[in-house]
Amino acid sequence: MEWVKALHVISVIAWMAGSLYLPRLFVYHSVAEKGSVQSETFKVMERRLYRGIMTPAMIASWIFGLIMVFNGMVDWSSGWPWVKAAFVIALSGYHGWMGGFLRAFREDRNVKPQKFFRMINEVPTLLMIVIVIMVIVKPF
Repeated sequence: MEWVKALHVISVIAWMAGSLYLPRLFVYHSVAEKGSVQSETFKVMERRLYRGIMTPAMIASWIFGLIMVFNGMVDWSSGWPWVKAAFVIALSGYHGWMGGFLRAFREDRNVKPQKFFRMINEVPTLLMIVIVIMVIVKPF
């Protein structure tokens, strides 16, 4: 099970790295002129990050996490796993939300300003803070 834990942590790190970087790409992409070389380059970068790193990492995080759950490594009588699970589901929803913006940029129909992407870039950090505190501190 130590290998499963290690692989879970590795995949979570990759998922979080992408979750923090993709909105930053959107910040720069939102000010690039539609159809420009720069805009087309951002499309490639965003697609590769989302499909090549973030989504596989999210799937791996879920798989390794569920392996630990089904092998009795989580005491569901405590409150912390429920909070962690809720925030992981929220992070997964955020991932899907980013996929929607990816499609909008790909189709040159993004209408959100760069300030919007700067603000939502903080969401995964806030979710991660709660998740890590639940797992490490287990406050309840």
